[in-house]
Amino acid sequence: METSDTDRIKQRQIHFRDLHPERNDAQTAAALLRGVDGVLGAEVASPILLEVSYDLMHTCLEEIEAALHELGLHLDNSLMFRIKRALHYYTEDTFRENRGCKRGESNCTKRVFAKRYEALEHGCRDQRPEHWRRYL
Repeated sequence: METSDTDRIKQRQIHFRDLHPERNDAQTAAALLRGVDGVLGAEVASPILLEVSYDLMHTCLEEIEAALHELGLHLDNSLMFRIKRALHYYTEDTFRENRGCKRGESNCTKRVFAKRYEALEHGCRDQRPEHWRRYL
């Protein structure tokens, strides 16, 4: 069964809480999501609103929001957003199950953490060539 792009490509809005006047969670989230496998675009609409588009065969909204939450960003959890979020999670999970994508097979969360780790300046980089690392 062939899936059209309109069914597979999703555009969603992710709302963040406005906890601090200088806080810009949407900008931080957009920078983290760019280049992640399955995320096609991440545009900042306001300091607390992120518009994201992604391929449902590679990742889903639940995985994206879980990764953002793990990184310390605060999603808006008012009743209306929780209901919308639950509806999106259910429909996307059903779509993926019907297309053969099992839950937990995506590596979106791992890629977000790996990208963040690579961007940080730290002393945990091994400068030796690959063949020397495997020598012992």
